[in-house]
Amino acid sequence: MESDDGHERAGALAGLSLPARLVVAAGAAVIAVTAGVHLAMVFLHVAPSNTVTKQNAAAIDDYIYPEYEQNWKFFAPNPLQQNVAVQARAELAGPDGRTTVTGWTDLTAKDGAAIRHNLLPSHTQQNELRRAWDFYTNSHDVKEAPNGLRGDLSEQYIRRIVVGRLGPEQDGRSISRVQVRAMTTLVAPPVWSDEKGGAKPAYRVLGWWPVTAADRTEAKNR
Repeated sequence: MESDDGHERAGALAGLSLPARLVVAAGAAVIAVTAGVHLAMVFLHVAPSNTVTKQNAAAIDDYIYPEYEQNWKFFAPNPLQQNVAVQARAELAGPDGRTTVTGWTDLTAKDGAAIRHNLLPSHTQQNELRRAWDFYTNSHDVKEAPNGLRGDLSEQYIRRIVVGRLGPEQDGRSISRVQVRAMTTLVAPPVWSDEKGGAKPAYRVLGWWPVTAADRTEAKNR
């Protein structure tokens, strides 16, 4: 026996014109196909290596990285015991050709402030910056040289996030270059532990990156 809600939905659809019903059906089909493709790609990414994943590795990686990469460190036997804050500053170019450098902006702290007391924080606030930094560090060695084919992509990704967060210009002056650093602070161990925590934070400072026209366009569209 159908519920009243079912009758109402059926009546609502029946009241639509044929073109409108076709549009609704097409929209539902697109959503279903998109969800199916996404679930399939994520499943193949986390699945054990097999014939399908080997044959389609490039396509799977292109879809997953960098937005949907899976990370299980929170559940690992030895979870992360440090806080990493990603900070950035910019070089501003004035109309007279002179340049000035801004102070460091703690982008991670801003994300944390947006999440705190927010019952439904966005995926961007929770993961975008953190995953971008992980993506960069996993794609570069300690001398900041790319160690794989995704090195340039990781640089472009975090640079555009930074330009988007700082804005393509400040006080009427355009951003010509940006610099990123990470401040790592060890989490204090519990009182019953014999582990020792670091007293001073450690910094990883990257070089200056020129801001491109594409970076500015991306920032304006965020």
